[in-house]
Amino acid sequence: MKITDVKAVYPNYQHVPASWRTHFWQIVVRVESDNGVTGFGYGGGGVAAVEVVNRHLRELLMGREVNSVSDIADAWDVLYSESLPYGRKGIGVMALSGIDLALWDLLGKAESKPVYQLVGQRSKDRVKAYATGMDSEWYRELGFTAHKFAHRWAGQESDYDSAISHASLARDLFGPDALVMIDTYMSWTSDVTIEMGKRLAEYNIHWFEDVLTPDDLAGQAALRGEVGSTLIAGGEHESTHYGFQEIARADALDLWQPDITWCGGITAGLRILDVARDAQIPVAPHRGGEVWGLHLIVSSDCIDLAEQNPGRRDAPRDELWIGQPPVVDGYMGPSDAPGFGVQVNEAML
Repeated sequence: MKITDVKAVYPNYQHVPASWRTHFWQIVVRVESDNGVTGFGYGGGGVAAVEVVNRHLRELLMGREVNSVSDIADAWDVLYSESLPYGRKGIGVMALSGIDLALWDLLGKAESKPVYQLVGQRSKDRVKAYATGMDSEWYRELGFTAHKFAHRWAGQESDYDSAISHASLARDLFGPDALVMIDTYMSWTSDVTIEMGKRLAEYNIHWFEDVLTPDDLAGQAALRGEVGSTLIAGGEHESTHYGFQEIARADALDLWQPDITWCGGITAGLRILDVARDAQIPVAPHRGGEVWGLHLIVSSDCIDLAEQNPGRRDAPRDELWIGQPPVVDGYMGPSDAPGFGVQVNEAML
């Protein structure tokens, strides 16, 4: 099967936040082949990543044969190598992620197999889903049994109170044995993290996520074991197995969270899992409840946990992908349809 065209598009989003996501949210990558099969992938990097794909990486893929997982890995290596001067992390690898996932989708469709069968032997029939966001009551109504809420540190004493208030609410809603996590989005300091560990101890928080800048590996390593049984988690802003090798060398995190649409796709995800296995660190992909991560989770040694982002009750959403698997009684799993089992909403392109 030979690649005949590659194109990236920035969707016509209507409901993204007024932030960096306005122009740098997710891209769609379409890869066409000479046997009539088309693969779709989901990458990051927004309008900048579209330019990377369409003005550089595309020319490296035209005419390449893709008939096996090994062929996809070889293509990944070429694209990574050729984009090194401006790539390695960030937008360059986010663009590569979209291409990689499109190639996995293409191969799955060509072989009439779901991607998880290409990844390996399926080991999980279904995956426990957790809801990320601030509408905790609604998530409980939807049947979720695990929850992560956001907390940004703004430098005020009341920030401790708001963390306690939402942790208390989440624990009351989801029960004493549920997993409850906090995403700080790189806004805490080491001192704040340690103090939060003390003040939130009674709520048995499973992990604190992205407490420091991802470049401060030494600072994160120093926090491990300093907040009781709460894990220091992160990795959504890291790229490729090379980046996670540095996390491993620094002993920086208790739990890794690569984003499969940002870190280099499933090809990179599998290589990151190899590093994690050697380091004996659990892996739970960021946004793993989306099909791109879900297919990897069920056929690998990722832990049995998938993140969903339901948003808020009745809030409008962009439905870019049709056929995303539902959450039923707090669990979910990929479909058996060829490829990733979803279709892109062409009206948004």
